[in-house]
Amino acid sequence: MEEHLTVGRVAELAGVTVRTLHHYDEIGLMRPSMRTAAGHRVYSAGDVKRLREVLAYRRLGFGLSEIAELIGDPAADAVPHLRLLRGLLVEQRDRAAAMVTAIDREMEARAVGVRTTPEEHPRVFGAQLYDDIGSAYPATRRTEPRIAARIWEAIGDARTVLNVGAGTGSYEPRDREVTAVEPSAVMRAQRPAGAAPCVAASADSLPFEDQSFDVAMAVSTVHHWPDPVAGLREMRRVARRVVVFTYDADDTGWRQRFWLTRDYLPEFADLLVGWPSLTDMTRAIGGRAEPVLIPWDCEDGFFEAHWRRPEAYLEEHVRRAVSVWTRVGPQAEQRAVSALRKDISSGRWAERNRDVVALDAAELGLRLLVA
Repeated sequence: MEEHLTVGRVAELAGVTVRTLHHYDEIGLMRPSMRTAAGHRVYSAGDVKRLREVLAYRRLGFGLSEIAELIGDPAADAVPHLRLLRGLLVEQRDRAAAMVTAIDREMEARAVGVRTTPEEHPRVFGAQLYDDIGSAYPATRRTEPRIAARIWEAIGDARTVLNVGAGTGSYEPRDREVTAVEPSAVMRAQRPAGAAPCVAASADSLPFEDQSFDVAMAVSTVHHWPDPVAGLREMRRVARRVVVFTYDADDTGWRQRFWLTRDYLPEFADLLVGWPSLTDMTRAIGGRAEPVLIPWDCEDGFFEAHWRRPEAYLEEHVRRAVSVWTRVGPQAEQRAVSALRKDISSGRWAERNRDVVALDAAELGLRLLVA
């Protein structure tokens, strides 16, 4: 007799949330074969295999609608899908290996005082490296002083600060004893001279003793963590206070207010599937959430920063420094940019967003979690 699993057990085995499985069922992407008399979802071995394919494509950056087309009929032969997945994974592995080799060579060259010229960069690194890591990051992603003021106010008089998912060091207070944590070698290499010491580690397994720091902070990084709640709990474990700048995925209102996700990039909603609720995140740190408004001339080029400057989204280097564009895929990106360019040129964007241009700051789902 075939074994069937509960939704909780499948979520545990797959490393996703029950909420994610519920959503996949609701949109028809991955429905369980059976339900109990009480209406509870029950999954077969075949269902689990399909889920494996869905998650594999998700990790490769495909949107949910694209995955539905790729997988098609759940009763069809799975071998072609497995072959496609294998090919994509091998390509991703080889590209990553080439990037690591290129970075190692560059670091070795710099260690002996040799600098590559702009003409040599494409040969040394390859164009794909800049596509993947966003070479424009240091130029477009910087500290926005008004948001920094909110974060530093929440940090208060803390002397020792742990910055988790630190990236290039934006928002690190310069007058404190800061320790940075960043799992990406590429991002660690971009930290400026004189930046705080940086440890290679992930948020869900911080290599520090309990209560080692006065405060742990995380800025615009939680959405990249494999398990946000586990990472937030780890921050709470190693620090007496926690300050986190992140999104409220539950608040769909701001996605409707933000013309870019509403009118041009509906695929953004797919990226929030499985994202923990604001309640889950605040509970993980035992704190509260405060809204953070985005000034119209925001200096940090994160996804929503140019809400009153639509022309900025037409710039390739601006998009490359934001992970959203890579995650939705080139087809969605090209369609959105083309439509936006046309609407800006025709005046349609301005006509549809008259209320937007009158605002000095916008509430677009950004939250400061404080504990």
